[in-house]
Amino acid sequence: MGATHSECSNRESRKTSSRLSRTLYATAVLLLGASAGCGPIEEETRSSDLGTTAQEMVTLNGLAFNGLAFNGLAFNGLAVNGLAFNGLSNEAFTAWFDTDPVMADMLMKYTIACALQPGLIRTYTHGSTTYTWHGWLGLAPDWASGAQATEAEQQIISACLAAHGNKYGQRVLISILGRNAQGQPIPTFSWENDYFPEREACFFGNLFAGEGLYVGNDRGRLSERESTARACALSVGGKATHDACPPLLYVGSCQGSCKKDPTNTWYESCEYNGTTYQPLTTRMRSEDIYRCGDGVCQFTESCGTGRNYDSCRLDCGRCD
Repeated sequence: MGATHSECSNRESRKTSSRLSRTLYATAVLLLGASAGCGPIEEETRSSDLGTTAQEMVTLNGLAFNGLAFNGLAFNGLAVNGLAFNGLSNEAFTAWFDTDPVMADMLMKYTIACALQPGLIRTYTHGSTTYTWHGWLGLAPDWASGAQATEAEQQIISACLAAHGNKYGQRVLISILGRNAQGQPIPTFSWENDYFPEREACFFGNLFAGEGLYVGNDRGRLSERESTARACALSVGGKATHDACPPLLYVGSCQGSCKKDPTNTWYESCEYNGTTYQPLTTRMRSEDIYRCGDGVCQFTESCGTGRNYDSCRLDCGRCD
């Protein structure tokens, strides 16, 4: 008997995961090797179309760890030490970008969004196409200005990229809490906890040093009736959780690996394998946790005869 669809999908997922693990590390190393003035990214420009809005304090995730948006995602061939790209030749960056312009564009979009402040942009012209990447969270201001990335900056950018991972490639509003690499809190609004009431996860690691990416659950397991597009941290538990978003490694509860800040709002440090990391903490909206029986057959739910997310007759009906 031939392999089932699930077996084939799992096999392909493992291949993709392994390839991504290698290429994420290779790209991060390259991101560490550059300095300002010589690279393909043009000088700092301020964007006038972002403004100071509530959206600057939240972010849309969409960097997929599985599926088409994940395939081929690579740091391979890219060296970044200073987002002015000092010491990085145009040829090196172009060679990396040429391997998969769509994926490279997506990776740079999130790297720049994590590192640079709102209103700052980086541009890169590739052939007849000019790519523009906008700053958003401002987590690594020194690295963004062309300095060599400190360990804190390496960790916080790695955490930011991990936090934007989405198993399904969906765009879901999340709230990101923590500090930037200089120890300054990410600004939040008074309404943010009300709009994002669901605790989600802690993300940490260091892609640049090849130490991996880690995620912990900050709210406990979902019930058998629940599912979410943010499945990298939230699932019903067991093997499904551990295999949700390779190469992101699930470490269990955040409380087991991390310590809260003095205000008990976010996690300020996490430890794994004897190394201490600066993490980011995420919260999400209640409506992004789906429940079998809410009357909508979500893409995370399946038809069936039961009341669980993977056999939800109430929302998706019986299977033909």
